[in-house]
Amino acid sequence: MTQRTHLTLLTIFFGLLAFFFSTFVSSAPQNSLDMVQHTAEEYVKTIVKSPPKGQLTVKAAHLDSRLKLSTCSEPLKTSVPGKQSLTGNITVLVSCSTEGWQVYVPVRVKQLLPRVVAAKPLARGAVLSASDLMVQMIETRFQRGVVFEHPQQIIGSKVKRNVNMGDAIQGNDICLVCRNDAVLIKAGRSGLNIVTKGTALSDGSLGEQIRVQNAKSKRVVDGIITGVGEVTVNF
Repeated sequence: MTQRTHLTLLTIFFGLLAFFFSTFVSSAPQNSLDMVQHTAEEYVKTIVKSPPKGQLTVKAAHLDSRLKLSTCSEPLKTSVPGKQSLTGNITVLVSCSTEGWQVYVPVRVKQLLPRVVAAKPLARGAVLSASDLMVQMIETRFQRGVVFEHPQQIIGSKVKRNVNMGDAIQGNDICLVCRNDAVLIKAGRSGLNIVTKGTALSDGSLGEQIRVQNAKSKRVVDGIITGVGEVTVNF
C-alpha cells in the first residue's frame, strides 16, 4: 500500500473521529436539557394528584438551547421553591450538587374534569334540549360556581343569559326552576313521601333554596331545588 494511500486512510479516519466527537459534544447538552425537563415533569406528577374522574396534564417549558449543563453523576434533585399554588404554572428547581448547577423550570399543570358545555350558542330564554349540550374536559381553574357533569341534570331548564358555544354551563346561566313555573313539591318524613304541585316564587339552580306555594293549600314554604321543575321540602 502506498504512502499516499496511508495518508488518505488516516485523513478519512481522523475526519470521521472528529465528526462523531463533535456530534457527541453537541448532543450532550441537549440530552441534559431534555433530562432536566423530564425530571421536572415527573416531580410535579408526584406532588399534584390527578382529579377523580378527570385528567392531569404536565408539560415543562422548553429550556434555552444555549444553556450548557454538564452531565450529572448522581440523580438530579428537585424542589418547589417558595410558597407556590400547585395549579396553573409551577416553577421547579432542578439541581446537580456534584456539578454545581441548578435550573428553574416552569411547568404547566392542567387539571381537567368532564363538564357540560354549550354545543352551540344559546340565547336567553331558550329551553335546553339534549342537542344543545355536550360534555368536554375543562380545566378546573377556569370553573366557577355550580357546574354540571351530565346533560340530563339540566335538560329542560331555561337559559337566563346568553352562553357562547363551548362555554361550560354554570348554575347562574340557567334556572332549573324559574319564577312562576309550575313545579313538583316533594316532601318526606319517616319514610312517607308526598308529592304535590305548586308554583315557584323565584328563580333558582340546582341545590339553591327558593320559596314555593302549594297549589292546593296556598301555603308558602322553603324548598331546595333537586332537579328541573322539582323542589324538595324537608319537614
